[in-house]
Amino acid sequence: MRDWMGRNLHYLRLSLTERCNLKCIYCREETDFCKAKQELNLRELTQLMNVMVRLGVTKVRLTGGEPLVRKDLEQIIHMVSGYTQIQDLSMTTNAQGLCDRIQQLHQAGLQRVNISMDSLDQERYRRMTRGGDLQQVLNGIDAALREDMQVKINVVLVRSENDNEIDDFIALAKEYPVDVRFIELMPFSALGTQNDQRVLGSDVLKLHPELTAVAPRYASQPSEDYTGTDFKGRIGFINPVSHKFCKNCNRVRITGDGRLRMCLGRDEETDLRPYLRQYPEQLYDVVRSAMYHKPEKHAFEQAYRAARAMNQIGG
Repeated sequence: MRDWMGRNLHYLRLSLTERCNLKCIYCREETDFCKAKQELNLRELTQLMNVMVRLGVTKVRLTGGEPLVRKDLEQIIHMVSGYTQIQDLSMTTNAQGLCDRIQQLHQAGLQRVNISMDSLDQERYRRMTRGGDLQQVLNGIDAALREDMQVKINVVLVRSENDNEIDDFIALAKEYPVDVRFIELMPFSALGTQNDQRVLGSDVLKLHPELTAVAPRYASQPSEDYTGTDFKGRIGFINPVSHKFCKNCNRVRITGDGRLRMCLGRDEETDLRPYLRQYPEQLYDVVRSAMYHKPEKHAFEQAYRAARAMNQIGG
């Protein structure tokens, strides 16, 4: 459907949980505790998908938290992929344990994976994720490529933390058929509010004039894509803070606890649980109204600090 600005909202970021087996430094604080009791079950997720498909959603990305902590993930993927209207089904994951499940997930209908990997150094990766195993990520990437799935690697750049690995990540996209996307630090943790920690995509491009712009893979994507001579993959830059792409935004979010969030950089949410559990006949109209009134733009540049951590919202 189209909102009041005429934007075609057909992309759903569906968070399955706020739980995660990692505590990445830019996502949430180390002391945050994640709850499972408010997660939507398969029946409620199906109710939501029925409504979202009626409203024109054709693309879904499953997010978290970490989707792999859901034991019923394969059933959820099978449910979502069963809608003929859904043309693209992907998942964002930290890949801890992905290797063991990727074949089943692919068979259930998962088409693409976005894998978070903020360092190629084991010790730095463990520090940035507060406990992650880099080898599991590498195994997951390898397994996904063997399944002939499109793989995107998400790298949140943090100055004086992992920005000295930029060349190594670019080399990764040259050697393998993967998209490496450098993502600006956003204000979802105390670290994210420190502007001097943010690395701009323009700074990276100045140091790598050999990269040339290429056409986007799909319309309205947030990433500006580049490639180089003999590259098997791509380099992408997602710059939500320094370069707004709000006028072309085509996405809406549903959080793991059932709240409809129209903008990543705004705190306004609509709690859908009462309509899922008590007033299902009103669910369609409530969702449609919220989508129509999607905010014009985010507030990242207004000293904004999100009221909820990234794992609670969904990537």
